[in-house]
Amino acid sequence: MNVTEQTVSQTDTQEPDRFTKAQLDWHPWLEPLEEGNLTEAHYEGLVDRARAKSPYFRLLARDPEILGARTRSDKDIFYNVAGGLPRRERELAATAVSRFNGCIYCASVHARFSERQGGSPAALAALLETGLLPHDTDLKWQLVEEIARRVSETPVGFSHVHIRMLRQAGFEDAEILDLINASSFFNWANRLMLSLGYPTFPSE
Repeated sequence: MNVTEQTVSQTDTQEPDRFTKAQLDWHPWLEPLEEGNLTEAHYEGLVDRARAKSPYFRLLARDPEILGARTRSDKDIFYNVAGGLPRRERELAATAVSRFNGCIYCASVHARFSERQGGSPAALAALLETGLLPHDTDLKWQLVEEIARRVSETPVGFSHVHIRMLRQAGFEDAEILDLINASSFFNWANRLMLSLGYPTFPSE
């Protein structure tokens, strides 16, 4: 089958033209696997069987071994809350990275996640609108946003100077590691989302 036969036609749904916390859909450029055709190997790659409902994950499931490694990394970075950075700050980092990279879909998802975990609705709305947090935002939140943006903009520019700044603000080493991991993971995730499809408002 040639490539043109595997592509998906663009839907007539509306694409968002700005960042939002609204619930969005995501439309792939390439045909994902049909849910009914998934094998146990695909489900092992998905790790969480509920992800089979997502066209994004069904598309990545075309290589289940790589998807499995990716999914386990994702879950360990964002769902392992035995210690380290609180979940709302990990989601804030994902939102800041997604805003910087222009990934409207990821920014909407993770702004909502951060808010559900106790993050400031007003601060998250401002971040989505302007790309920056308000000046009166809690210092730790400002540092999470700044470091996430720095790691995205110039990864090699992140140095011991920033580690020292975070420690002086009260961040523990496990929290700093979570911040770096969340920011790095979402630079990767954004590139997948942006290159494999596009966001749309849900069809009615």
